[in-house]
Amino acid sequence: MKALLLGSLLLFLGYSAWQDPQMDATEIVRKANELVLGRSSQSTATMTVVRPTWSREVSMKTWSLGNDYYMILITAPAQDKGQVFLKSFNDMWNWIPGISRVIRIPPSMMGQNWMGSDFTNNDLVKASSIVDDYIHTVLGSEFIDGFDCYKIQLTPKPDAAVVWGKIITWIVKDKYYMLKTTFYDEDGELVNLETQSEIKHFGDRDLPSKLVMTPIKETGKQTILVFQQLAFDLPLKPDFFSQQTMKTIH
Repeated sequence: MKALLLGSLLLFLGYSAWQDPQMDATEIVRKANELVLGRSSQSTATMTVVRPTWSREVSMKTWSLGNDYYMILITAPAQDKGQVFLKSFNDMWNWIPGISRVIRIPPSMMGQNWMGSDFTNNDLVKASSIVDDYIHTVLGSEFIDGFDCYKIQLTPKPDAAVVWGKIITWIVKDKYYMLKTTFYDEDGELVNLETQSEIKHFGDRDLPSKLVMTPIKETGKQTILVFQQLAFDLPLKPDFFSQQTMKTIH
């Protein structure tokens, strides 16, 4: 009987030890996601789209509320100035001032590149996807740019409507910002590399101020996003994220 009880105890402890890393991994990813978004946020940023023979720069203001609401106002260049993109839950709209119309972006276009960059429309909508749609596993620890990081693998849940077959991300221990993320297709081929750097203090937290997305198989292509200003936990309300606001915000 004692041997049976001891064996059961060891099995339980072994099961708990196996479970904890999974729970820890999810909590690490959740904290990383919440660090970037806060309860609400406002930012100014510049995106540079680099191609083999040309580049273009887009300036923007952004607002967010939790995982469900996101708004982007394009402030430059002149031909795009005044365009607004609104994400509300899983829906996305685009206000085009030149034709005075709000256009809903259909599901068939969610995989297309946003503003000609290496980010997709789906990337803007799926802010909480890395927490909700994946199973998280700590693969170990690695140093990235001198920072001790958790190396975490994200594999899609069976019913998740996601693009990636696998994601691996490196998250700084105790700080919880992501320094590197690799994205793989369903065949396990590496597609995109995202790096984050130039840590700055924004409000009450430290965050990378520069993000670079690089398509691995497309030589000479990159998208560089640099944040000039970030503020968190502003008194934003859901009704701010409306089609009416899209038409009047500046």
